[in-house]
Amino acid sequence: MTRLRNEAASARQVRLFVALDVPEEVREALGKMIARLKQSAPKLRGARWVRPEGMHVTLKFIGHVEETRLGAIREALAKVVWQEAIEMRFRGAQFLPSERSPRVLAAGVEISPHAGKLAAEIDRALIPLGVPAETREFMPHLTLARLKSREGAEALVQAAAEMATQDFGSARAAEFHLYESLLRPSGAEYRRVASYPVGQAAV
Repeated sequence: MTRLRNEAASARQVRLFVALDVPEEVREALGKMIARLKQSAPKLRGARWVRPEGMHVTLKFIGHVEETRLGAIREALAKVVWQEAIEMRFRGAQFLPSERSPRVLAAGVEISPHAGKLAAEIDRALIPLGVPAETREFMPHLTLARLKSREGAEALVQAAAEMATQDFGSARAAEFHLYESLLRPSGAEYRRVASYPVGQAAV
């Protein structure tokens, strides 16, 4: 019994999420905005900025699961039915949950109404596997930075407000993806595990 417990405790875990990809031209535009925001808030402390190559629009954060469950998760997502590509436009910057209590700086995302339905279908497909259901309404955003402190944030809030109407481009997503998040000393890296095209079975 002790040996079995030790084996279970040592089972490798993976950190997973489901997301839509962001095209290179949008990532480049947002990367330039990040550079300007950094310059505008030199006293900002404790901010972790997202690297442009890792930008994505999250549909479902799954979190840590045992690697042995990965196959079942892939199969469940392959059964999600969606028949229409998702249109996205990236515009402005916003703070979550609010400017008064900024924890995340994100680019705004204007997205097709049925994206929320897709997120809900993904959520429902994973519940039987023990993945907790979402308790909050789907709010599409693209994370630019995570803030650990308000120190120096006032300048960042002002600079972001000045970019409220700036357009960073658009995208059409005809597939969603299951990603593994690998936490490195240099920051998070993402490995694509599986892709699910619109109207088709998983590849």
